[in-house]
Amino acid sequence: MAVLIDPPRWPAHGTRFAHLVSDTSLDELHAFAAAAGLPLRAFDHDHYDVAEGRYPQLVAQGAVPVPEQELLRRLRAAGLRVRPQDRSPTVARVLPVLRAAWDTLLPGTPGIGTELLARWSEPHRFYHDVRHLAHALAAAREITGGEVPRPVQLALWFHDAVYRREPGADEEASARLAVDLLAGTVVQASELDEITRLVRLTASHVLTDPHDQAGAIVLDADLAVLGQPRGRYDVYVRDVRLEYEQVPEPDFRRGRVQVLNHLLGLTPLFATGQGRLRWEDTARGNLAAERRRWLTGAANPLAKP
Repeated sequence: MAVLIDPPRWPAHGTRFAHLVSDTSLDELHAFAAAAGLPLRAFDHDHYDVAEGRYPQLVAQGAVPVPEQELLRRLRAAGLRVRPQDRSPTVARVLPVLRAAWDTLLPGTPGIGTELLARWSEPHRFYHDVRHLAHALAAAREITGGEVPRPVQLALWFHDAVYRREPGADEEASARLAVDLLAGTVVQASELDEITRLVRLTASHVLTDPHDQAGAIVLDADLAVLGQPRGRYDVYVRDVRLEYEQVPEPDFRRGRVQVLNHLLGLTPLFATGQGRLRWEDTARGNLAAERRRWLTGAANPLAKP
């Protein structure tokens, strides 16, 4: 039962990095990292990346030095190792997949796809970037069993295309962008109306029509990250906080608790049967645990105070 650290031998950014893990729980890992002053950016699903210069300090604070293979063995034995397929993919991995997907979705419109991907790649995005887009599209395929209606796919491509960190206004601007870019293409007016309706739904995540299957797919795909394993969820929390890094912690805490209260108040949280089956229970556990951390005064959203 310990926090472990392996030798710093992974080269990056002009130095070498070690891995800091717990063989007990992510709560123990996050608490140790917070006490040591490690930044949120250093967390990666089941470990913290630690620059070589920090190694002696962390060992002095109680991290147990172990060989790399011993660290991995104990991480797996604790059930805390996040499998590659459960991790948030890299930007480099998803970009070519998304380019190919756009060419299949709306052939003959490469300029629109390029503009959308440029928007999703803006530097102020940490969570709401191309990885979120790729995950939402994949989640929609999980929900439907494969074939996703074109208006649903296009709504997901546009739903956060404008992201200025202004809830409500961003969704409205994204819907208007869809009109600007898709009008006059093979997308007919009736389909475009449906796309913008679906984009606007993501502002509240509330369905007014229980038979709105397209709306249910879009909303569930957008929220699928909430039902991921704890390490992946913690990466999501990390990235949302980084998007609002300029917001003072007390203000962010109040705003985040309001968001969590809204999500926990949705009954059910997921609108499709597949969404509830796959993600509902895990998502509610993740959301409730994060809410408790904020309400008890944690400055680090990943760590118990």
